[in-house]
Amino acid sequence: MKTHEARGLHLLAECEECASLPDLAELEPLLRSAATAGGATVVGVLTHQFGQQDGVAGVALLAESHLSIHTWPEFRYAAVDVFLCGAACDPAAALQVLTRSLRAGRVQSRLIVRERGRQPAV
Repeated sequence: MKTHEARGLHLLAECEECASLPDLAELEPLLRSAATAGGATVVGVLTHQFGQQDGVAGVALLAESHLSIHTWPEFRYAAVDVFLCGAACDPAAALQVLTRSLRAGRVQSRLIVRERGRQPAV
């Protein structure tokens, strides 16, 4: 008999028709704010600008896992990844902070429940 125990919740989102994509200066505070809203503890943040008129990417390393965003201004698009572990964490709350800031016209998301399978010894 196999039992499962959740390791964490991994929320992936496609944010389209974004009216407001962050620039490099706005990215770290945005990631920190989203992590806090999700009940996570930020360990560090790394950001990158791809060019003067190009998008940005950022990742927040969390005690509970990670949160990341990658933007394409020319398509008004952002890809978001929120992976949180722990009963008190809420990846949907973190995503809500991000999508509100992006002023996304359309958001498609999917939730993956990361599980640990336990199988009896053979």
